[in-house]
Amino acid sequence: MSPRDRLLKAGTGPVSDALDKGGAMDHEMRPWSANSRMAGPAYTVQVHTADILMVSKALSECPAGHVLVIDGHGEKNTALWGGLTTLSAWRKNLAGVVVDGAIRDLSDIRRSRLPVFARSVVPNAGGAQYTGKLQVPVACGGTVVYPGDWLVGDDDGVVVIPAPRLAEVLEKAARIVDAEKRIAKAIRAGAEVATLLRVDETLARKAKEIFVPQLHAEKND
Repeated sequence: MSPRDRLLKAGTGPVSDALDKGGAMDHEMRPWSANSRMAGPAYTVQVHTADILMVSKALSECPAGHVLVIDGHGEKNTALWGGLTTLSAWRKNLAGVVVDGAIRDLSDIRRSRLPVFARSVVPNAGGAQYTGKLQVPVACGGTVVYPGDWLVGDDDGVVVIPAPRLAEVLEKAARIVDAEKRIAKAIRAGAEVATLLRVDETLARKAKEIFVPQLHAEKND
């Protein structure tokens, strides 16, 4: 199974857990299209605020199977992406698009199977005057994304996997998914979540502990 298929199978929750409960872009990075399930390596572009000139250049350069990551500096009142670019990205077989900014033509995007994530929707389009940078580290959704990092998206949002950690995260996420399946089976059989997660053991241990900011010591039995 390819890394993309393994990540799609796991989803963002287990992947974030495998990253020590991290890696997620902030909560404003929402899916807007008919399909939110996304996984692929990042192709990055940094644009001038409210300017779309480099977006079309990045779209033309982005390889199939990659996620186009657009650093729009979080500008929510000027659209950097729309229906025509979505159509083009779909025709080029991109894995998805993540815009740290706004999109427009929502009715078209909602019908598309291309995963599109962004902060907001607004009719205003950006200008086309300023150059930007391709394939550089960018800030997107409060997270740094390097070219070649892997992105996973679904209804919960987007998680970024640093490229050097991909193999590790794939293995950990698979184990987490298997464990969650076993827990779900036990719950269906009548088990309590608190019992399965050994909450009483944790509480008993906590009861023996003294915690102050300067000192964390265990009580004498």
